[in-house]
This record gives sequence, C-alpha cells and structure tokens, in this order.
Amino acid sequence: MLHVQVRGKKLPEKKQKTWLHKLTSIKATPYEIACGVACGVAVTFSPFVGIHFILAIALAFVLKGNIWAGALGTAAGNPWTFPFIWPMIYYSGKFLVGAGENASNESFLKVFEKSMRALISFDFSQFGSDVWPIFYPMLIGCIPYCIVAWAVTYYMVKKMLAKFNAAGGTSK
Repeated sequence: MLHVQVRGKKLPEKKQKTWLHKLTSIKATPYEIACGVACGVAVTFSPFVGIHFILAIALAFVLKGNIWAGALGTAAGNPWTFPFIWPMIYYSGKFLVGAGENASNESFLKVFEKSMRALISFDFSQFGSDVWPIFYPMLIGCIPYCIVAWAVTYYMVKKMLAKFNAAGGTSK
C-alpha cells in the first residue's frame, strides 16, 4: 500500500484508499488528474467565495486538466481552512498593494454581510465603497498563494499517482 503523509503523519489506510480510489477512478491521465486537483486547490485561495467550483472547472479546462478532479480539489477550501486563508491573503494583499496602516481593519464577517446586502439589492455603489477596499487586497494577495498551491499540489498528486502506478495501480 502507498503511504501518504500529511504534515509528517501517515494518513489512516482507509482514508488513503478512499482518496486513491476517487482519483484513480477518474478516466484521465496522471497529468490531467494532477492538474485538475491542483486547479481546485489553487482557486480555494481566491476570495471568490461561492464560485470556487466554477473557477476550478474553468481553470482545469484551460490547462487541459480533468474538470472532475478540479471539483474534487476544491475540498481544500472548507469551513476549517477559510478562516486561515482569508486573513492570510488579505494581509499579504495589503502588503503587496502598499496599503499599510491606511487600509480598513473591518472584520470579514461585516464585509461579507455588506457584500451580500449590496449584491442582493444590486447596489454596486455600496459594493464599491464598502467591499472593494477589502476585496481588492484579497484579490492581489491571493495570486502568490494560488501559484504556490497549484505547483505544490500538482507535484504531490503527480508523485502519488506515479507511486500508485508503480505499485500496480490502475491509473491511466
């Protein structure tokens, strides 16, 4: 059995088999699977909450990855990871755009509340005045994280599939 490690700890064999089965049951090449999963993981670092599936599928399509693997990769973004991702990309974005101390320090909950109110009422002037000052640094800050997440995930999944194939697996 292939031994998959996360943060230095071996995943339980049952979880390893489940993920390997999901990935290898996809009718695609190892490149397509790894590219698709990497696209899904990468878009979870973007501030486009609610459309990660669509973005992952579109990016996987453009990069000739597997769209189902892309959808599977979006599982990296979940209620346990977003509270770490959002401040990370926000403060990185503030640094990259040079906003420094002048940028808003409003809570993310208030920003999402205001953005939903603006979108539901189609009040784009409110969106521009209340949400854009927070969203723009997040948009800029996510770029390096998306690139690194894509590269690391692609390498890890491709290596895992290669080991699985070498062990007599059925991936294409």
